[in-house]
Amino acid sequence: MAAPAVQGATSWVELPGGRRLPRAQAETYLALLQEQRRRHEARRTQTERDQILANCRTLHGFIREFWHVLEPVAPFRTGWALRAMCDHLEAVTAGHIRRLLITVPPGMMKSLLLVFWTAWEWGPKGMPHVQVLATSYSQVNCFRDNQKLRDLVTSEKFQALWPLTLRDDQNAKGKFVNTASGFSEARPFSKMTGGRANRVKIDDPHDTESAESDVQRAAAVRIMREAISDRMNDPTRDAIILIMQRLHAKDCAAVAKELGYVHLELPMEFEPARRCVTVLRPANDGNPAVLFEDPREKDGELLFPERFPRETVEELKRAKGSYAWAGQYQQRPAPREGGLFKRHWFEVVFALPVTATRKTRAWDIGATEGGGDPTAGVLMSRDGRDGLFYVENSIREQLGPAGVERLILNTASQDGRRCRVRLPQDPGAAGKAYAQSLALKLAGYELSIVAPTGDKETRATPAAAQAEAGNIKILATGDPAKDAWIEPFLDEVCTFPAGANDDQVDAFADAFNELALGPVHTTSITALAI
Repeated sequence: MAAPAVQGATSWVELPGGRRLPRAQAETYLALLQEQRRRHEARRTQTERDQILANCRTLHGFIREFWHVLEPVAPFRTGWALRAMCDHLEAVTAGHIRRLLITVPPGMMKSLLLVFWTAWEWGPKGMPHVQVLATSYSQVNCFRDNQKLRDLVTSEKFQALWPLTLRDDQNAKGKFVNTASGFSEARPFSKMTGGRANRVKIDDPHDTESAESDVQRAAAVRIMREAISDRMNDPTRDAIILIMQRLHAKDCAAVAKELGYVHLELPMEFEPARRCVTVLRPANDGNPAVLFEDPREKDGELLFPERFPRETVEELKRAKGSYAWAGQYQQRPAPREGGLFKRHWFEVVFALPVTATRKTRAWDIGATEGGGDPTAGVLMSRDGRDGLFYVENSIREQLGPAGVERLILNTASQDGRRCRVRLPQDPGAAGKAYAQSLALKLAGYELSIVAPTGDKETRATPAAAQAEAGNIKILATGDPAKDAWIEPFLDEVCTFPAGANDDQVDAFADAFNELALGPVHTTSITALAI
């Protein structure tokens, strides 16, 4: 209820409905009204007690029941991904998992999840004795979430179902203790020496800036290795939970993986080759193991469409760029300075030598509209005098089959008939038929149709060797609109093979190999005139 208005110096208070009372009487009246409402809520909770208790048998059900206590305005949105995280924390409570790593994109409610989990153990699970150390890179975040936990367990609804008393002498936002000897203590990750607990909850040990600093990242990794491992009361039974977004190939998550943590990995867009499978409960006493398996089937299928629909995801991808998307959202970070390729290897030049007459536009074809892999075409030339290579342009678009065909034909017309077109031929009869169909429509153009062999890294390695030697240049015009392709191209190339996309890399590697190795390397044909 909003604070009633004070009317002048007479200290009269206007109550809802227009009634006016002297301040002392109004305060007494409002206190009685608040008490009546509290009793009404307690009676309602008591009336629905059995159903609420049944709902709270699971962590997910508890979150649904108590969401409004911490988030009175924001609606509760759920999906299989939230249930999967809850299932893994339940496995920790049951003693089936003692070291848990969860890597998820930002915005997956991971901080609130850890708050609700402790309250669930203290309340519905009847474990108020559990002692918790909660940490994050930010002291502000630590205290914020500890305050939320205290608000939750002292709420009317929680207290009506699971009465829990906090000690007066230990009841601050940094640490509060209940009368069953359980406590929750919040401290920044940099201050994790000293103190022990049954649960060590680590929520984002790096911030996005410190993970880029070798010194600060190494300090966090050292704490993960040396300080966290002995923060437990009983190392044989107590648990460490690390939940974070990936920020670097050598971050704390990499340490946890090395140490054998159970790893729940949830990329925003599904990649079938990286399907996550974990053991929630090992086989015992003749009972089979209980497994979790990422339920998605289609490449690019979204993690949490209830909260992040396709349109939102595409906006995020454009805003974040290839490097941040690969780590924070797809959970496979690459060093910003480059994986197979380094950004500083590529010199930007503003003129093309007149002797750079050999040209090739190579394509990597996605042919999926609205999702999946984009189609990319990279134009390169080679100087016949000194042998240097130039990347002149890159096109990357999300199109269906008809759109891809139009794009290739229109681009070939713009590039001119002296520019060779290189197309991939996918395995099988359908791939051969598609390539032949495009070849007929490219009548009059020099054309190479090549069936890719070997893995993507192997095919890109020759280009990487020449780039490192300084033999591949990026051609710019000085016009920001015309040069807008350069940064996305370099982002993708320099995060390969761990980046979110590799379509431009494949086209770049094919264009380079066509120019470097020529017809000896490819099945070269001139499209028939019909």
